[in-house]
Amino acid sequence: MTKIAFPGLGIETFEINPVALKLFGLEIRWYGLIIVLGIILAFSYAVYRSKREGFTTDDMLDLFIYTVLGGVVGARLYYVLTSLDRYDRFWQIFEVWNGGLGIYGGIIGGALAIFIVCKVKKKNFIKAFDMIAPGVMIGQLVGRWGNFCNGEAYGDITQFEFFGKTFATPGASNLPWIMEVNSYASGYETVAAHPTFLYESIWNLIGFIIINALYKKKKFDGQICLMYFAWYGLGRMFIEGLRSDSLYVGPVKISQLIGLLCALIGSAAIIFILIRKKKETKNG
Repeated sequence: MTKIAFPGLGIETFEINPVALKLFGLEIRWYGLIIVLGIILAFSYAVYRSKREGFTTDDMLDLFIYTVLGGVVGARLYYVLTSLDRYDRFWQIFEVWNGGLGIYGGIIGGALAIFIVCKVKKKNFIKAFDMIAPGVMIGQLVGRWGNFCNGEAYGDITQFEFFGKTFATPGASNLPWIMEVNSYASGYETVAAHPTFLYESIWNLIGFIIINALYKKKKFDGQICLMYFAWYGLGRMFIEGLRSDSLYVGPVKISQLIGLLCALIGSAAIIFILIRKKKETKNG
């Protein structure tokens, strides 16, 4: 049972059972149901944008099936490969129901699936990335509430890590939105924490609103996808600095490093292409 409270907001301790229901002896968890909801909403958004980008309903169904499969496999492989010390037996790497998915792996696996499907169907994969990227943000902002139900993906209120450097954060415990959580992730001890799942959900919501509003004004194919990477990478880089459950490469948090690269590469690519297109228009 997950116990959560937000004392600064006057919200007393309440309990959430991570298991939504049992079906034929199988536990169906809120985390899984919320992830599925996020996937459905993401796909629905992509369908909404598909006609503009020249994709049929059949194209979208193929993309949906293979992107979800690629995303799940990629997310699991990413987590397993960056935390091999957590597995004692080979078959444990297939036990997805015990947790362990990495969003960046899911993005890589899903992107690879989109590329392959578009190549097979002779469709423009860059246009596909554009129509799907904002949907991914919807999936992420919804999916983070699965972490809420599990009482996980929260942040340390005592320090902030930035590429191997640790900075104390005195006074963070006085922020009104700091939560108290008691769950398997905290060893069933009550701890005060940053609701980083909420931070990321809000960041994705803001990003989605901005990017969706600019969709029809895009100057080139691929711009929307690059904007997604730049926006999400920037936010994740800072939010990851608070997380207390991060995966590491040496002293550096993996997701923080990837977030920085996404932000820099995405922003630089947008600026470079816009400048080049402006020059082409001027010279043409």
